[in-house]
Amino acid sequence: MDVPFLTDTFLALVSGVPLTIQLTVLSLAAGALLAAGLVAMQLSRFPLLALIAKTYVFVFRGSPLLVQIYLIYFGLGQFPALRASLLWPFLREPYWCALLALALNEAAYSSEIMRGALRSVPSGHIEAGKACGMSSFLLLRRIVVPTALRNSLPACANEMIVMVKATALVSTITLLDITGIAAQIVSDTYRSIEVFLMAGAIYLAINFAITNAVSFVEYKLNHHLREA
Repeated sequence: MDVPFLTDTFLALVSGVPLTIQLTVLSLAAGALLAAGLVAMQLSRFPLLALIAKTYVFVFRGSPLLVQIYLIYFGLGQFPALRASLLWPFLREPYWCALLALALNEAAYSSEIMRGALRSVPSGHIEAGKACGMSSFLLLRRIVVPTALRNSLPACANEMIVMVKATALVSTITLLDITGIAAQIVSDTYRSIEVFLMAGAIYLAINFAITNAVSFVEYKLNHHLREA
């Protein structure tokens, strides 16, 4: 075992962790905001809005994320109007293209999680809140949102882990995240097994932390369901 090489590799890969975490957090946050809008559109009384939202979800869930990244990074530059717009200084940068692709993809999955969580709230709880004289806002804040949040935590944890792994695809558009640095080291040393095993261990450590953090939150939120 080449301990010095593994140590140097680990330190090099760790330098890509901030970018991986940053892309994960920002894409999850932006995706959640977009997902809330999609859920509102799907649950609205206007069939056209619901159709637009369902089409969006179908397209982004049904096509590979790597294709979406390529379409945004390589494809948007083919439009002269876009190159002449104020958005081009951002969209010509791989970082913003990657973040946009991840957020748009995440919104499609998160919207389905949110929609399912909202529909899982027992109608009896809502009727009880109305019987107590709660306003729509208070009913949403005290009953619907907390119940939906508890119900969606396992799916949210799974989506966070998937997003951490999905950020590895940004290495294909020159971003030096964990996978990007690993590929660079392999191209210099041809020692793929050690390098990618080390990269995989770092991803496992990140996802282990996410799993335990969500489990702790779930434990706290479900205190009324725990046995004495």
